Amino acid sequence: MSEEKIPARAPQEIKETGKAKGEKKRSVTVIGHRNPDTDSICSAIAYAYFKNQTDPEKYYQAARAGHVSVETKYVLNYFKADTPMYISNLGTRVKDMEIRRLPGVRSDLSIRNAWLMLRESGAFTLPITDEDGHLHGMITINDIARSYMEEHDSAIVSAAHTPYRNILDTLEAEMVVGDPDASFDSGKVVIAAANPDIMENYIDEHDMVILGNRYESQLCAIEMNAGCIVVCLGAPVSKTIQLLAREHGTAVIVTPLDTYQVARLINQSMPVEFFMSRDNLTAFRLNDYTEQIRDVMSKKRFRDFPVLDRNDRYVGMISRRNLLGVRRRAAILVDHNEESQAVANITEAEILEIIDHHRLGSLETMGPVFFRNQPVGCTATIIYQMFREQNVEIRPQIAGLLCSAILSDTLIFRSPTCTETDRRAAEDLAAIAGIDCEQFGRDMFSAGSNLRSRTPEDIFNQDFKEFDFGDVKIGIAQINSMSAEDSGFVAGMMKEYLPRTCRERGLDMAFFMMTDILEEASTFIFSGTEAQEVAQRAFPQGELRDGTLYAKEIVSRKKQVVPGLMEAINTEDSSEE
Repeated sequence: MSEEKIPARAPQEIKETGKAKGEKKRSVTVIGHRNPDTDSICSAIAYAYFKNQTDPEKYYQAARAGHVSVETKYVLNYFKADTPMYISNLGTRVKDMEIRRLPGVRSDLSIRNAWLMLRESGAFTLPITDEDGHLHGMITINDIARSYMEEHDSAIVSAAHTPYRNILDTLEAEMVVGDPDASFDSGKVVIAAANPDIMENYIDEHDMVILGNRYESQLCAIEMNAGCIVVCLGAPVSKTIQLLAREHGTAVIVTPLDTYQVARLINQSMPVEFFMSRDNLTAFRLNDYTEQIRDVMSKKRFRDFPVLDRNDRYVGMISRRNLLGVRRRAAILVDHNEESQAVANITEAEILEIIDHHRLGSLETMGPVFFRNQPVGCTATIIYQMFREQNVEIRPQIAGLLCSAILSDTLIFRSPTCTETDRRAAEDLAAIAGIDCEQFGRDMFSAGSNLRSRTPEDIFNQDFKEFDFGDVKIGIAQINSMSAEDSGFVAGMMKEYLPRTCRERGLDMAFFMMTDILEEASTFIFSGTEAQEVAQRAFPQGELRDGTLYAKEIVSRKKQVVPGLMEAINTEDSSEE
């Protein structure tokens, strides 16, 4: 095949796809069951493609709920199709919430400007970030209030290493002597309300002295080696004072404000870094699930919580209120309709459609959905029909994937689930894809039958499904087209593995089917209370062989095994009554 790959687009790329300029499309996940088989994977890819051709209002993305089998990998590689992205949970995530895009601020921002930003934005919390956007701390309205209400000594402005630029901005001032980029980092703040003789008793080196236009007071402060003098009411500073200030290393600031205003505002020039919270910050990431963060948010006193991206860069803020309006993720289910087989938290998602060919299961939806369920051998057959019904062109690549799914699910037309509809669909698709059904099917099954290098878990989970029959929970796994040599090897592994997986999964019974497609027969390995007895009642034609049950003409889990086991379990329950 020379067909180019169907592109697998990343989630962030999906979000950016717009219906119109400036408007984003809603992303819809098309996904099959857990432990996906070839039908589940190929139908998801083909149906996502179909929906993208017929519904321009949304973007449909194929996904998988488990590992891809060797058989399916062979199909994807042959038709040069990308493996769908893996999704383990369809619960809502932080990225599905309304995130307040409040920008991060620098740590040297003044308390006054932080307050103004909070008041203007209506927010209660400001994130403090570094130059690379990483979260450095947070400051809240309560933090700012405490900075005013709590008692502080007169050296707090220097203890905060307050930048002179903050002081100039807060006091609407001009620096006539000194470096605006420096910081006031030593000494206390004093008000020179007394005459120079008394000032000498309380002014120390490096202090910041707030005073008026009295020449004697300015001169005294400079001679006492004050770090800075703040001249109020916009009084002019003589050239002599400026010269002396430079000689003594004293900064000179002139403000139009009066002494009272300066004294009241000076603390507002301190940087937020001095008051912000920096330790044990509670932050969430875009891909965190809301069910995980809900409890954390309820136990913390914070009103707002920062959100980080995968590179730990700050994105925005969320609050408990945002949990109420979170938009559920949209999904379409293919090849299953039971909650026990679906991806985790499927009930939290907004299910838009279900395309399936199995029995009706226990899955409930919040509202009406498009539900198409037909008694055919494969979900891909239904999707093929939808392509034809809507006159959507079937590309060779899509045709190959759909045909492979039908051949896999119908065991190359040998399964009793196979209908004439399946056969006609597969033959039409094979012609488009340029393959021979029988030969390609044999090659596909042969690729998936080399099991010696794989673990028991991999083999069992390759095609495993759980079923609830009343109070009885069973699991059934199936492997197709194994050689006799591989069959014995795998049987030995599974006899040891099944009891353990029964305990770990909480199953009452577990069955493992080894199906020989050419012989049209299956060998069953089982574990659990009365599992052997149930298997013998379900398949009375079967022959016990060294702890296994060999049953001819039993190849379909859906049409033969599940109904047979269900009837056998119900018969047992009836006899007990």
